[in-house]
Amino acid sequence: MATRADAGGLPSSLPSNVSIYLQKHSRKLVAPVLGFIVALFIWQVFSTLTKALPGPIEVVQQTWDPFIINPFFREGDDKGLGWQALASLQRVAVGYTLAAIIGIAVGVLVGAIPIVYEAVDPMFQILRTVPPLAWLPIALAIFKDSGPAGIFIIFVTAIWPIIYNTAVGVQQMPQDYKNVAKVLRLSGSEYFFSILLPSIVPYMFTGLKLGVGLAWLAIVAAEMLRGDTGIGFFIWNSYNSGSLSEVILALFYIGVIGFLLDKLIGYFASFVSSDK
Repeated sequence: MATRADAGGLPSSLPSNVSIYLQKHSRKLVAPVLGFIVALFIWQVFSTLTKALPGPIEVVQQTWDPFIINPFFREGDDKGLGWQALASLQRVAVGYTLAAIIGIAVGVLVGAIPIVYEAVDPMFQILRTVPPLAWLPIALAIFKDSGPAGIFIIFVTAIWPIIYNTAVGVQQMPQDYKNVAKVLRLSGSEYFFSILLPSIVPYMFTGLKLGVGLAWLAIVAAEMLRGDTGIGFFIWNSYNSGSLSEVILALFYIGVIGFLLDKLIGYFASFVSSDK
């Protein structure tokens, strides 16, 4: 039986479907909202009692025009937070893409050849514990410019979890898969795309998710110390100007963008897994 439509052409069952969805997911929808409200209330009380930081009401009032209502404004050398975030994301996109491509390739090689893994594992374990900002002097000495230096820091920060998790995925691949490839006499490319790659997808995307989070943290920190654009530069410049409200708003931007990047990688992971 066809679903009856209302005067606007929408199915009459649409409101009931929305109601059913809200009933099923009410806890997941309401709990985060309540948590956010409680956090804002605690923040406001802390601000009122200590006067150390501006409260949420004051932050909104001081940054509403132009940073909230017009994040892409330009006034001379001043740029809105939207432009600063895009500058940071552009650097992250370049550095992270390079780290993903090289990290997956190296991870497959390291995981597939035991003697290579044994040779490089201690070195990788040492390098991956180096804080991102410790690479900044090296990056500046090599590239002589803060832009490429920032991309290098993203690359060298994000690549280690990608290599390690990809290598572990290759090592954990069942022996039966390898035996099937031998029986079917698959070529190198057929083995990689039909056997190896599908089996390491969960491990590979675990590394990619860790890598993108580290990359976002690294570029913001690097821009605070050395940069002329980007959200990290905006934070440091706002702090030096005495505008803590702008700093807090930028921190909110960082958190939301980092959350979205993590969800984006997770979406690609589920999409690739569903197509296996």
